[in-house]
Amino acid sequence: MNVDRMRLVIVESPYAGDIQNNLTYARKCVRDCLKRNEAPFASHLLYTQDGVLDDNLPADRILGMEAGFSWLEKADATVVYTDHGISKGMQVGIQRAELLRIPVEYRSFAILVG
Repeated sequence: MNVDRMRLVIVESPYAGDIQNNLTYARKCVRDCLKRNEAPFASHLLYTQDGVLDDNLPADRILGMEAGFSWLEKADATVVYTDHGISKGMQVGIQRAELLRIPVEYRSFAILVG
């Protein structure tokens, strides 16, 4: 067992639009992080579940984003998966990370090997 601490990362990937496809993609992103010995947090996979928050309601969307940003302060990095573009919500997350001086890393499965 590896006793080194996993890197804490915030996952940025699209949610709105083609939600089912974007959720599948977000899960792939989380898996990629785990394989890199990272402990990923993807608020859009957690807070948008039935019975939690409704992303279609502006107050719920803001609440979910702010809750995710609270985790950002503890993160080692924000990882941005770009295969499906960068949404407005992702742009806000990137800007928040930059404001807090959290490193932002861009990734694409199109250029990953393995």
